[in-house]
Amino acid sequence: MIPHIIVVDDDPIILKNAWNTLTRVGLKVVALKSGKALFEYIKDNPAPDLILMDISMPEMDGYEAIKQLKKCETEWRNTPVIFLTANEDEAAETKGLSLGAMDFIRKPFVESVLVLRVIHAVELVRLQRDLEGMVEEKTRENENLFLHVVESLADAIDAKDNYTNGHSGRVADYSKEIANRYGYDEKHQEKIFMMGLLHDVGKIGVPDEVINKPGMLTDEEFAKIKKHPGIGAKILNNIKEMPELAAGAKWHHERYDGKGYPEGLSGEEIPEEARIIAVADAYDAMTSNRSYRGALPQEIVRAEIEKGKGSQWDPQFADIMLKMIDDDIDYIMRDNPGDEIERT
Repeated sequence: MIPHIIVVDDDPIILKNAWNTLTRVGLKVVALKSGKALFEYIKDNPAPDLILMDISMPEMDGYEAIKQLKKCETEWRNTPVIFLTANEDEAAETKGLSLGAMDFIRKPFVESVLVLRVIHAVELVRLQRDLEGMVEEKTRENENLFLHVVESLADAIDAKDNYTNGHSGRVADYSKEIANRYGYDEKHQEKIFMMGLLHDVGKIGVPDEVINKPGMLTDEEFAKIKKHPGIGAKILNNIKEMPELAAGAKWHHERYDGKGYPEGLSGEEIPEEARIIAVADAYDAMTSNRSYRGALPQEIVRAEIEKGKGSQWDPQFADIMLKMIDDDIDYIMRDNPGDEIERT
């Protein structure tokens, strides 16, 4: 792929010489006579491989231009810049480098030196991008592997309870949708999805006969159930790469009014992700078949969420869940693990 270079300089002689020199060796070159012209060009064109830019220009100098480039919300913000300057002042060079310039080329330039510096700069940038792409690909592979392991673990947890098959996956889906509607970015949504998948991991340490007991639990049995958040946190604290996983497991049974467990935290003392998972977990509990009852009708579920807003659950996340319920006209957002949530 032919390197694409932009040269920005208010001196027409420098501009012409740079254009002639670089096109002669087969590079694609666009010549622009000012910083303002550069930002007009940006509006309708893809980013180049490299920008060569004069520092001293009227209206918008090179320093201001590179500042504005770094603020762009497109690929232009990462375009490397080499300053063209006749100024040998060390302070000027220090300032340019601190603003993000890649290098300096002195004017008037030697044609052969200009060609070599530009080609080497383009090769270096492309190598860096290739390496970044390889790292990103390997990171995605590792993340996918981790997700598959987490999903398998979540399935193993759910398998302990004959009545909650798919519970962890649904809580993860609901938590992610609440986070999406609340405004979490995609990366944060994926984290809360993981937290939702593993929120009940501590049930590994609860006897099966307690988990699967039909009817009401005794105080002693409920005390065993209440240990699962602490057990889950202890297990997940071993995953140092994602320490927030433990927060979802440990605090998803805390209540907004402070009457939950294991620590009786209240309000914003409870980590935000755990507050999201709490309402998602409660919603799935009400909309799933359990050993002691069937799934509740949607209007009863909605009424319960409304009733618990501000006491059991954080009101802002309860309100988002209520909106999700209202959007779910056909009541498909329940014990149907293969279905996707209706998104608006």
